[in-house]
Amino acid sequence: MNSSATSPPALDGQWGLITGAGKRIGACIAQLLHQHGMNIAVHYRSSVSEADDLAGELNAVRPNSAITVQADLLNNGQLAPLVDQVIAQSGRLDLLLNNASTFYPTPLDTVTEEQWDDLFGTNLKAPLFLAKAAAPHLRRTGGNIINIVDIHAQRPLRNHPIYGPAKAGLAMLTRALAKDLAPEIRVNGVSPGAILWPNEGMPAKAEQAIIRQIPLNRTGGPADIAKTVLFLVKDAPYITGQIIAVDGGRSIGW
Repeated sequence: MNSSATSPPALDGQWGLITGAGKRIGACIAQLLHQHGMNIAVHYRSSVSEADDLAGELNAVRPNSAITVQADLLNNGQLAPLVDQVIAQSGRLDLLLNNASTFYPTPLDTVTEEQWDDLFGTNLKAPLFLAKAAAPHLRRTGGNIINIVDIHAQRPLRNHPIYGPAKAGLAMLTRALAKDLAPEIRVNGVSPGAILWPNEGMPAKAEQAIIRQIPLNRTGGPADIAKTVLFLVKDAPYITGQIIAVDGGRSIGW
């Protein structure tokens, strides 16, 4: 007899807050966790239609299993209220997934303080203060924090002298929080490689140059990130403080 046909989903009744969940990788993660029983708080800043569409899709599968929450993660005053809004509607929190990210080049000769504040604010400051707000609730459920890092936290990307250091800070924050929040809360990171090209596109020559650096000789997809997140949430109770590269082997060396 197939026990999975009668057993409840492994994450049944749990709630996860995913930042930047309305589209791209965040939406894929939300869909997969939802398939395994987790209820989802879909955070967005300005992508209201995408967030509403995703929540509607999830609620059509399982009523009252998804909500949308809006906040500007660069506004520190909105971070604790964001978590409070989720708790007011869900009653609990089992996962904080810091997925929202700002990414663009900042060549040294034109770099600005505003770019610094933007890139560090989204990629490092917001995850820290969201973790602070979420920690009391995650302690009660024995929950998780998962940060979406980047393989360029370890190896610099040309003309990105702010983004790389911001993600490197997020990698260290992941390890620091894993130590500080143990044993009640596990904290891990997922570090994507070439998963999705930038929204504005990329020259074919540049894409091929990146693919040549990948031992598996291909790009990945959002599902590769989502499956790794699912593993950390569902099947890794003795893993904390780790950052898993999902990059086809690219970070071995290029």
